[in-house]
Amino acid sequence: MKNTRFGITALLTAAILFAGLAPARAAVAVQDGFSFRGLDGTTVSSNGLNGKVVVLAVAASWVPMTRAQSTGVAKLAADYAGRGVVVYWLFTDSENAKSKNYASDDQLKSFASRNGIALRVLRDPDGAAVKKFGVTQVPAFVIIDKSGNAVRPPVEGIDPEGDLTESLGQRLQGLL
Repeated sequence: MKNTRFGITALLTAAILFAGLAPARAAVAVQDGFSFRGLDGTTVSSNGLNGKVVVLAVAASWVPMTRAQSTGVAKLAADYAGRGVVVYWLFTDSENAKSKNYASDDQLKSFASRNGIALRVLRDPDGAAVKKFGVTQVPAFVIIDKSGNAVRPPVEGIDPEGDLTESLGQRLQGLL
């Protein structure tokens, strides 16, 4: 009996350890969906995006993407336009004027204009929704598959001068 318990315990321990070695690109359902307010006054929600692959370029005005990263996001959007991929900028700046990370819509519009951000800009005040996607730092990228599942892990720790179209493009190809 002791040998059987030991064997089962060892087997379960090994299974738990090896589970950590599973591919990192698992898709995880986004509970309760999501909804973001656009700076243009419209709303983008998970319900309206079914059947599309979504890329959220997550940033904050206080931790912006580099010029190379911004250019890479624009190029990625252009390369995948018409192929069922939608790319959005998603700012996590607070809407609370008392917060140290506060930015008004006008400030974000100005920031987007100065930095050549021509894509639709959305807000996730204080990063509440992106935390559901597993984002722990900005800038980051969240990819959501056609079924509305977030592809894990989010892309973080991005090389400020790296080629986003190559690294994100590889992930997108597998979802189209």
